[in-house]
Amino acid sequence: MKFQGKVFSWNDDKGFGFVEPNGGGERAFVHIKAFTEGSRRPVNGDLIVYELVTDKNQRYRAAKIKFAHDGRKSKADSKSNKSNRVSTVFTLTFCAGLVVLVVTNKLPVVVPAFYLLMSIVAFIAYAMDKSAAQNGRWRTQESTLHLFALAGGWPGALYARNKLRHKSSKQEFKAVYWLTVLLNSGALCWLLTEQGNNLIPAILKG
Repeated sequence: MKFQGKVFSWNDDKGFGFVEPNGGGERAFVHIKAFTEGSRRPVNGDLIVYELVTDKNQRYRAAKIKFAHDGRKSKADSKSNKSNRVSTVFTLTFCAGLVVLVVTNKLPVVVPAFYLLMSIVAFIAYAMDKSAAQNGRWRTQESTLHLFALAGGWPGALYARNKLRHKSSKQEFKAVYWLTVLLNSGALCWLLTEQGNNLIPAILKG
């Protein structure tokens, strides 16, 4: 028998939440893997159609889940996709700018190399944190993720957020993340000044 209900208490990092059936009835556990293949990720308030089953502990779960309005993307999902495209273009432009600055001898090659290294570190940190969230292990502090971004790993952090769908819906986290991008970009601009140009060689010489 199929039911229709509304998603609530959805945790996108962990990929689960609950559904409240329309007209009353048994609330059920909802897991991202129970959605039909190719479905977008749900958000709180989404209407879904599902079958009600019980697990080995006799707890109710939603199975074979579809969105009640599957043919129409939610405004939130559409807005998120547009935001991802804009941020991706911004990041690619930034990386291209680094290459140009190196080619024109305005920055030493160690600078983009450092951005690449920190981006890899940031991506790994996001991936480990998402895995920990899904498996109930010890989480990486948000301040640590922001520190990696501030240190130059923000391109890798952005790729991880979009690719892994981790920390992509928490508005407070996103605001602090973009602040780290702004501060890091400001530091890079300072490196292009006369004082900044003298700093890197001094550091490399030890």
